[in-house]
Amino acid sequence: MNLLITRHDKIGDFVVTLPLFKAIKEQYPEVKITALVSKINFQFAKSLEFIDDVILFDKEDLLKTKQEIKTKKFDASISCFIDTALGKLLFLSGIKKRVAPATKVAQLFFNKRVKQRRSRVEKKEWEYNLDLGLALFSELKLEFTRPLIDFGVKKEKRVVFHPGFGGSSDGNLTLDDYINLARVVSQSSYKVVFTFGPDDTFSKEFIEKNIDFKAELIDSKMSLIDFTKYISEASLFVSTSTGPMHLAGLTNTKTLSFFGDTLFASSKRWGTISEESNQNNFMIPKNYNREIYEKIEKRLKEIVNE
Repeated sequence: MNLLITRHDKIGDFVVTLPLFKAIKEQYPEVKITALVSKINFQFAKSLEFIDDVILFDKEDLLKTKQEIKTKKFDASISCFIDTALGKLLFLSGIKKRVAPATKVAQLFFNKRVKQRRSRVEKKEWEYNLDLGLALFSELKLEFTRPLIDFGVKKEKRVVFHPGFGGSSDGNLTLDDYINLARVVSQSSYKVVFTFGPDDTFSKEFIEKNIDFKAELIDSKMSLIDFTKYISEASLFVSTSTGPMHLAGLTNTKTLSFFGDTLFASSKRWGTISEESNQNNFMIPKNYNREIYEKIEKRLKEIVNE
């Protein structure tokens, strides 16, 4: 089978589709799997060994994207997130079997619709994505080997803090409390590192100005795959629910993660792909109290003293 799997939005959203790619490739190695992704994920997707080919979802030139899809002559597609633009694109590309969640008006462009009711949050997002594979592979086991990416690296005595906002997260600590947590780590045998994305200029300047202990500050200008490898070398990754948290989950790196306290934004939906034992998840209300912070600090101390 020649299969197209689509997820054309952000980093974390793409990462939570990867169990679907890997499960199919491990159980049906003869299937050629192509990913349709947004620009931010294009090079990253090309570096993954369980993805055979990658097509750019070029929102500036959908005609070009359609032509590229048509030339590949796909037997089927699975779309983990849909909108009207994608639905039209796949319909006009002539793919005969088009699988998607039965949601939104865009479902009309798909002929294999799977009722999932994701708003009920009965599973994690990556589990809902994995379920879509059953529409084409009825014998598909909903399992895959972890870590999804194994760099074979040695863990360093390093705790990485990534205080940026993004993704589905409504909950995060203040920058002062990130500094407070990092100070705890600085008093241990672990090295403290802060990483920042391209939109985190204010956070970087604030932390640079206010830390009173030794820490390394890194602008994440490296490629996504290199950043993922860097994260995989850490003993712990501390962040809100955003793309880099999901990159940590890919490599089964231990995480201390902060989520909004609504069901939609919670870890029940957006928890990482890593083993549960490596996840330390906290729900953070907008105006959280010191009791919540102290619970987080207590868990951090336990981790660095293990």
